[in-house]
Amino acid sequence: MLRTYFTNYCRLKKSRLLLGLILLLSFSTCSSVSNLVRNPFGADDDPTAPNELLDIQAEVSINREWSINVGNGQGETYTKITPIIDGGFIFAASENGEVVAVNSFSGDIIWREELGTTITGGVGAGDDIVIVGTEDAELVALNQFDGQELWRARVSSEVLSQPKTNGDIVVAQTVDGKLVALDRESGSQRWTYETTLPALTLRGTSSPVITSENTVIAGFSNGILVSVEAADGVWSWEERVAVPEGQYDIERVIDVDGELLLDGSRILASSYQGNLMAFDISTGRIVWGMEASSYHGIDQGFGNIYYSDDKSHLVAVRNNSSDIVWQNEDLQYRELTAPKTITNYVAVADFEGYLHLISQIDGRIIGRTRLDSDGVRANLLVEEGKLIVYGNSGSLTALTIE
Repeated sequence: MLRTYFTNYCRLKKSRLLLGLILLLSFSTCSSVSNLVRNPFGADDDPTAPNELLDIQAEVSINREWSINVGNGQGETYTKITPIIDGGFIFAASENGEVVAVNSFSGDIIWREELGTTITGGVGAGDDIVIVGTEDAELVALNQFDGQELWRARVSSEVLSQPKTNGDIVVAQTVDGKLVALDRESGSQRWTYETTLPALTLRGTSSPVITSENTVIAGFSNGILVSVEAADGVWSWEERVAVPEGQYDIERVIDVDGELLLDGSRILASSYQGNLMAFDISTGRIVWGMEASSYHGIDQGFGNIYYSDDKSHLVAVRNNSSDIVWQNEDLQYRELTAPKTITNYVAVADFEGYLHLISQIDGRIIGRTRLDSDGVRANLLVEEGKLIVYGNSGSLTALTIE
């Protein structure tokens, strides 16, 4: 079965599906496919050309507290290596193998290590270790305090998302549809859970979540959310976030690629060409759901759930209902990151490296600054009132909002 991974697929419309399929099957590199999908007809005729930015009346001040560089950032391929905050430190990695630990308050670099490999997934942190995934199908664990390499372990295929740890295991998803758990101390394999991939998928995977009930929940490219026991990988429950529909494989893509949101006894997940759903973490019972198409993560605030859909519309939905509170379409097709709430605002970044601040109350854009001319793909982070943005070129920046 042909498995073609591609980027920025979600910007195709139904009328272009067959042409898109031909293009995807004709080119093998992510960068080539990305460029073709964005504009196969020429700039003047592209119905999915990104909106030009309109002038706004800034109502907030965005201040840079510090900024450092991390290797080559996301590199030339379509990676999305997101930093992580743990214990007051930010751990970030670049595609060309650099990993750094940064004091989140001052921006001081605590250590910087070169792994000599291509990093594609990460960063995970917890229990005094830092974990990244590589193009060579390895997980690498480092000591949080000095960056010393602790172990490398082979997995079945490339890792594109953040590994997670609970102090006993390190768990990660691989692009061949597996969820693998390694021993925290040695890196030896403890268990593997496997799913079946559809013919076509988006390039990427969501990151697994380890719950307070000592289970691991993961979303897969077949639109299914699965819960297994953290200790031994024994199946607990599975539910569909989306059901594939359509005649062509490209119409049936329903990846759960966005980060899952753990909210008390619920876990929320979104899928491309599918739904936004909430499930009970113990039983898998559907708590709430609505139709939505998103391959990004989710956040919440002011009683709302926020997501950016496949057209880069930012949507606020009243929690536990299908009521749309507001929808901002000003940034259409600008390839938004997952939304991140900070104080009264929702923050997103786009493919040209602009950070946008949107009011949680009414969805107006009330602040903007450009941080990285190469764009931003990594998820945004918040730490003690600071917004952390990792640009594609490797700029790691801390911002405050006044």
